[in-house]
Amino acid sequence: MQKTEFVKVVAERANTSQKDARHIIDTALAVIVEALASDNRVTLTGFGTFEVRTRRSREGVNPRSAEKITIPATRTPGFSASSTMKAAVRRAAGEGGTEQ
Repeated sequence: MQKTEFVKVVAERANTSQKDARHIIDTALAVIVEALASDNRVTLTGFGTFEVRTRRSREGVNPRSAEKITIPATRTPGFSASSTMKAAVRRAAGEGGTEQ
């Protein structure tokens, strides 16, 4: 699903205009980005957690020259789905999981 389709579905379900839905979605995403940039984690109960993860530096190989190189440490955004979301996806995929 692309963002435009996502905005359309949210607008329909929230009974609001696509313009308002896009503004709300963009604002929510900006808040998440700002929190991560400030090294804060964002937990949306029932959905998941956004956080900054640090990857250690490591050794790699340049595929063109086969020369060993050091890949520097990086900070990258990460997302962990909540158990509620994981269970919903499993149920929708017909994998069973927790039966109700």
